[in-house]
Amino acid sequence: MNKAAKIAIGVTAAVSIAVAGTIVANWNAFVPIAAMGINYVRYLNAPRGELTVETAEGFDAANTGPARSLPPDDGLWPSYNKTLTSDRFSSLNEINRENAGQLKVLCTYDTGQYTGFNSGLLLVDGALLFATEYDTFSIDPTTCREIWRKHESYTPATPQGVNRGVAYLDGRVFRGTQDGRVLAYDFKTGERLWETAIADPEKSESAPAAPIAWNGLVFIGNAGGDFKGVKGRMYALDAATGRIVWEFYLVPKQPGDPTRGPQGETPLDASSWKMAADSPISGGATWTSYTLDPQTGLLYVPGGNPAPDFDVMLRGGENLYSNSVIVLDAKTGAYRAHFKLLPKDWHDWDVSSAPALVATASGRRMMLVAPKDGHLYGFDLETKERLYRVPVTRIENADVAFSADKSVHFCPGSVGGAEWNGPAYDPQNNLVLVGEVQWCTTVRVEPNRKVEGAANFTPWSGEDSINPFNMWGKADPVFQWAGWLYAVDADNGRWRWRAKTNYPVQSGVAPTAGGVVFFGDMGGNFYALDADTGRKLWGRKIGGAVGGGVITFATAKGQRVAAATGLTEVLWPTEITTAKVSILGLAQN
Repeated sequence: MNKAAKIAIGVTAAVSIAVAGTIVANWNAFVPIAAMGINYVRYLNAPRGELTVETAEGFDAANTGPARSLPPDDGLWPSYNKTLTSDRFSSLNEINRENAGQLKVLCTYDTGQYTGFNSGLLLVDGALLFATEYDTFSIDPTTCREIWRKHESYTPATPQGVNRGVAYLDGRVFRGTQDGRVLAYDFKTGERLWETAIADPEKSESAPAAPIAWNGLVFIGNAGGDFKGVKGRMYALDAATGRIVWEFYLVPKQPGDPTRGPQGETPLDASSWKMAADSPISGGATWTSYTLDPQTGLLYVPGGNPAPDFDVMLRGGENLYSNSVIVLDAKTGAYRAHFKLLPKDWHDWDVSSAPALVATASGRRMMLVAPKDGHLYGFDLETKERLYRVPVTRIENADVAFSADKSVHFCPGSVGGAEWNGPAYDPQNNLVLVGEVQWCTTVRVEPNRKVEGAANFTPWSGEDSINPFNMWGKADPVFQWAGWLYAVDADNGRWRWRAKTNYPVQSGVAPTAGGVVFFGDMGGNFYALDADTGRKLWGRKIGGAVGGGVITFATAKGQRVAAATGLTEVLWPTEITTAKVSILGLAQN
């Protein structure tokens, strides 16, 4: 080898080392950029949106039961799931099954950001509120004119650029951040009023969930339960000052774990976690939103998966309270009950979205909840009895154990089932409406010694792959996926109709008194269906992936529907476009 070749090889090696060092040093910034490029290629030749509807055998759309009185509606959407009880139903009916075909996009607000836009949307006092990873927005709901926009500069705990929205109470707007803080702003001006840290970004903890607010308190928990040593916790903060009123560990608190506020009373100890030596209890975090019953003062918290996600051999026992809905006294944080949905989870099937609390046509008080395991659950709130567990997307190899000896293909995958938007309830026809992801994953588990040897506060799935994009398993090829909107009888759990799309459904679902249900898919397609039958009334592509809020509200110019579009992030191959909010209404308005 001549001298010139040796020099060239040396220079190439030095440049490669320098580039690698730069990437490592700027990993959180590099991942979104790399993901955007990879997803651009993966999304090439994306098909047009398609939707098909199937009706259950023997279903008679003309016989949906006696008419029920509907709740009053002031035309607002003041919380993530409209009501604190998370039913997502609107009694507005100007847009109905007779005229929904005349819908059109009336205006669009463009954030100018490429980000994981899955924010819920709020409509209060003449302003539409939402958030991205770094920004909080207030816009005019009739013109899309910006009222104010507040930007925060910080270093996020992880490279996943997400935020699921804001809460509102008494002239203040509240949100979490990806560096583990909760912030409060003035509703009229966007001026920052206070900030409180509830998590440690140095430990990969964050706070992307959409808080809810009630009775002078703001409720939010921390995310990061897929990282070794991170424990899920829930908080109540004083809405006026940001003071932590109580803290509740969603998995056992152990010596050395920090205390950030008064502890809610709990019966939980480490007896349900039989961890391998030197492996910390990890998981149970919360990252979407919450439900509260104002009549009882009870807070319903969806608890995430245990970690390591895929290696069940390192954690014996029931792993309480992971994969549960945990019920707390909202004022004190004291434990009241829990509903364990997945007795043993090794698929990363969080109980992710907020449950809906409803009174069904039979008069029964029920909790409806849709985790990532691809099922819809119905519980009697009086007896705590599980009444049904209904599959609402593709289920495959759900009971097959993972091992280091073979790969297992399972459905729904680790990003399947219901994600951050849960069920809605239509009291007119007694139907639960839930959007679902059909996208499967293949996993092979690392040997136990390698799983145990992972560094603290690093991703702890147990997946045996050197590809960082397969950290949570290898997803099926793009477009070998689908989405569902299931309509299920709330009392008996039998589905009446189901709509299948050729893109996953992760948006909010909004049923209305006009007999219309609105939702979108990850192909950017937005739909209005007949809530009784699933018949398509209107549908077209309105932008990028619809992965956030879908709401409806009243204005001086008539009923409007708003949708968050343009989700682009590391886990989802989507159209590369900026995050936007589109507002729709009838063409004549």
